[in-house]
Amino acid sequence: MAEPVIGFIGVGLMGHGMAKNIVEKGFALRIVGHRNREPVEDLVKRGAVEADSPRALAAACDVVVLCVADSATVESLVRGPDGIAAGGRPGLVVVDCSTANPNSTLALEAELGRMGITLCDAPLSRTPKEAWEGTLDVMVGADDATYERIEPVIRCFAGRIVRVGPVGNGHKMKLLNNFIAMSYGALYSEALTLGQKIGIAPEVFDSVIRNGRMDCGFYQTFMKYVLERDENAHRFTIRNAHKDMRYVADLANAAGVANFIGSAVNNYYAVAEATGGAGKMVPMLSDVVAGLNGTKLA
Repeated sequence: MAEPVIGFIGVGLMGHGMAKNIVEKGFALRIVGHRNREPVEDLVKRGAVEADSPRALAAACDVVVLCVADSATVESLVRGPDGIAAGGRPGLVVVDCSTANPNSTLALEAELGRMGITLCDAPLSRTPKEAWEGTLDVMVGADDATYERIEPVIRCFAGRIVRVGPVGNGHKMKLLNNFIAMSYGALYSEALTLGQKIGIAPEVFDSVIRNGRMDCGFYQTFMKYVLERDENAHRFTIRNAHKDMRYVADLANAAGVANFIGSAVNNYYAVAEATGGAGKMVPMLSDVVAGLNGTKLA
């Protein structure tokens, strides 16, 4: 059997490294142009072929991987007149690695299923560094037959794959993961601000938390910004964090679950975005919270 042709849409911060690993592992790769031409041109040099639309890409591929900002973008890529649904053949598999609203995911799965196209979700954890190295964590929502088809592709950019159940569960689990992560960001920001106000400097705070039971990878990248002002230490924007927290709120509302902590965390990111911080990285929330309380951490 011939090797499948892989399509990739969304060669941004995460997608560039993922697509690089797919083509370097020997798969024929088609990509759709990105507003930033640098990753597109890099991938073409590595052997990828650029398609002029999602429709053309879908028509030429067996598996299409999406790694874009939100559900609205996924829906546009699938449903648009030049979209995946317009070009895809029966048997095509669409793998959505975005952080998306599970309700949207399930609606798209049903629509595409009526056309003989399979959609599954495989959202990601970790950072662009791990995407480039091919060591991302991937949460897959798919049936056994679909997983068997997509697993070799996912292995190209994953260090750890966890199957979490049927389609939709990948995006549900991703939102739970990001709920915890973004809550840590808000918690660190508030704790650091309180510490600064009562005479505990960030350096002292870090000397106690680091290498203790409360240390973790997220804490380390967060504090690399706080202590060293490295804006690239944790490359995940406040805009995306706020979007994910809105999706968490939707999930909680649909389930009838009181989401007190989620609401508080959401408001922190909402304030940060509304005051001009949308494109800043999550650890920079610490500056926003400090400023709201009349102090600075730097």
